Amino acid sequence: YALTRNSIKSIVKGVGPGAYGLGPLRRDANRQVFVFSYVGRSDVDLADRLGQHADEGKHTHFKYGFLGTPLEAFFKECFLFHEFGEERLLDNKIHPRRPNGSGWKCPHCKIFG
Repeated sequence: YALTRNSIKSIVKGVGPGAYGLGPLRRDANRQVFVFSYVGRSDVDLADRLGQHADEGKHTHFKYGFLGTPLEAFFKECFLFHEFGEERLLDNKIHPRRPNGSGWKCPHCKIFG
């Protein structure tokens, strides 16, 4: 989806935790393909967090998913981070952070060992 306030408002219905990817669309053969360049999450209001990115204007498109709990959103963000190249290939400069005091551990690496 196009990363604009209007598209977020019309597409992302509801309030809750979720994870997302940001990036451009690229042409691959005869179709357009979404390319992950940044991953993130919101523990409370996914649409609001996406709106913050829309205001920055750095990325043009997004994919998203609501998840049942902030822990599930954290796990999904970690998965996306590792799946799409970590800080080597993504604009993310660091591993996804966990909420202060949560003690949550990334299921894909030992960063919070």
